[in-house]
Amino acid sequence: MLGPFAAISERGGDTSTGTTTERSTMTATARRELAEFLGSRRRQLDPRTLGLPAGGNRRTPGLRREEVALLAGVSHTWYTWLEQGRDIRPSRSVIDAVARTLTLSPAEHEYVLQLSGHAGARPAGAADAMPGHVQRLLDALGPSPAYAITASWSIVGWNQAYEHLYPGVAAVPAADRNLLWLVFTDPDVRSLLDDWTTDSRRFLTQFRAEVGPRLADRRVVDLVTRLQAASPHFREGWASHDVDRFSSGERRFRHPVVGELVLEHHQLTPADAPGLHLVVYTAAGSETAARLSRLAA
Repeated sequence: MLGPFAAISERGGDTSTGTTTERSTMTATARRELAEFLGSRRRQLDPRTLGLPAGGNRRTPGLRREEVALLAGVSHTWYTWLEQGRDIRPSRSVIDAVARTLTLSPAEHEYVLQLSGHAGARPAGAADAMPGHVQRLLDALGPSPAYAITASWSIVGWNQAYEHLYPGVAAVPAADRNLLWLVFTDPDVRSLLDDWTTDSRRFLTQFRAEVGPRLADRRVVDLVTRLQAASPHFREGWASHDVDRFSSGERRFRHPVVGELVLEHHQLTPADAPGLHLVVYTAAGSETAARLSRLAA
């Protein structure tokens, strides 16, 4: 059976006599996240940027659902169901059309593709595994601080240079040794970050972009629940549904011993350990390189 939602297609036509060759791979959690995310982006849009009147009888900010549907070329009913988290099967072309209508950023567009099952999610891998050859790679980076995180951002390995940068990492209980948890709850990490408010928000949006399709994962649920209870700043940021992709660039740290460090931030994924990300910091100049050498000494 096609179910009660087969009668209206994405483009508004009658498909009640047809068949479908592809079942939706979206989980209930992914459908709910997609619905809430699209609604949040729709409400942030200024109708005037799309050539629509901003006045009239608008009772809420942003675009109306029927306006998004019209501009994306889908039926109003179908788009409403999409924002309600119903079990419908959006095609790649229609998700792309909705993304263009909502003027989503590349990171946001990738996020809705992942949620709707049209982009490969990051593999979970072995959540607690740290292969020996990966640890040896971190150690070989010498004065460049580096660590490895799992799909849920648990820190499972680091080199000596990273322990010099953040001495508390080894003392944190393994259950709390999660990058996002430490950013929002550890005062030492907060003082280490040059602009904690901006940096912590960046971490949050990148984390959400990565785990969006896996929001029902027990480790993710537990982490988000704990952070919502522990940090008002996290609660506010999580409620915004903002996402962003990682980009290499300079990061500034205020180390209590050697002072300011300007480091270039890189992420690598081992081909034979796709469930891990390696985060590497390299000196952005000779002054920082000298300070890293002092730390190592």
